[in-house]
Amino acid sequence: MDQQRKGWYYSCMTKPAQIPDYSLFGETEAFPDVVHCEHIRDRAPEHGWIITPHRHAQLAQLFYIEEGSADATADGESFDLRSGMMLFVPAQTVHSFAFAPQTQGVVQSFPLSVLNSIGPVSGDIGRALSRPFVARPTHALTTQMTLLDDALGQHGPFRAQIAVGLAHAVLSLAATLNHSPKGSVAAPDGRLAHLDQLIAQHQGQGWTARDYAAEMTLSTGHLSRLCRTAKGVSASAYIEAGTIQEACRMLAFTQLSVAEVGYRLGFGDPSYFSRRFKSVQGQTPSVYRQKFVT
Repeated sequence: MDQQRKGWYYSCMTKPAQIPDYSLFGETEAFPDVVHCEHIRDRAPEHGWIITPHRHAQLAQLFYIEEGSADATADGESFDLRSGMMLFVPAQTVHSFAFAPQTQGVVQSFPLSVLNSIGPVSGDIGRALSRPFVARPTHALTTQMTLLDDALGQHGPFRAQIAVGLAHAVLSLAATLNHSPKGSVAAPDGRLAHLDQLIAQHQGQGWTARDYAAEMTLSTGHLSRLCRTAKGVSASAYIEAGTIQEACRMLAFTQLSVAEVGYRLGFGDPSYFSRRFKSVQGQTPSVYRQKFVT
C-alpha cells in the first residue's frame, strides 16, 4: 500500500464504541434482495475508496478484484488482494478495505438463509465457508458470478429462484477453493449453523447450553453430541468459544475497556472474564488487544 493511501486508511479507522453492523455497508435498512450484487465502483469511491471496519450479522460476502488492488482485514487478519483474487468473508466477521483508486471488481452478498439452504446437507461446505480466505477463483466460479449478476438485473418470472440457484453454485464453487478433505466429517444437518446464529443473537444474556438446547427443541445432551460430532467439543465449550471470539472482535475494533467488553458479554467479574479469555485464547485480553494498537 502506498504511504498516502496507508495514511488515509488508518485515519479512517478510529475505533468506535461498538462495531458497526450493517445490512450493506453504511445502510441500516432491510437487505434489499434475495441476494445482492454490486460493483466496487458503486460504493467505494463515495467513501474515498476506504471501507472502514464493520460486519454483517446475517450476510456472507464474496469480494472479487478484477483490476486494481486492496488491502483488507478480516477479524484482524490482513490480506493483500491483487487483480484476479477473491476474498470470502463469513457473517459476523469484522472486515475493512483500502482499495487502490479505480479498482474494478464485484461484491456479492448472501443471506445466511441462502447459504444454509445449500443441499444436500454437508458439514464440509459449512467448514469451508466458516472462516475468511483468499483464493484465485476458477473460470467456473467467475462464470457463475457473472450469471448471478446478470440474473439479479432481470425482472422476469422466477427471478428469485434463479438467483438462489446461482448463489448456491457460487458458494459451492467458492467452498471448493478452501476445502480440506483430510479428517472431514459430515455434519448431520444445519443445526450447528442455527446454533451459531443463536449465539450471536443472545451473547451477553447469560444463556447456558440448556437455554440454547431448549430454543432449538433439543435436549442438552443432544446439543452436546451435535457439537462433539462437528467440532470435537461440548456444547458449553462451543458456546464459550463463540463468546470469546466476539470478545476478540470487540477488543480489536472498539475502544471499550476490557472490563466493559466482559460486562457486555455477560461476565459480571472482570477477573473471571480475563481468566476465561486466557483459557481459550492463551493470552489475556490486554495482551491480545496490544496486537491491534497502531
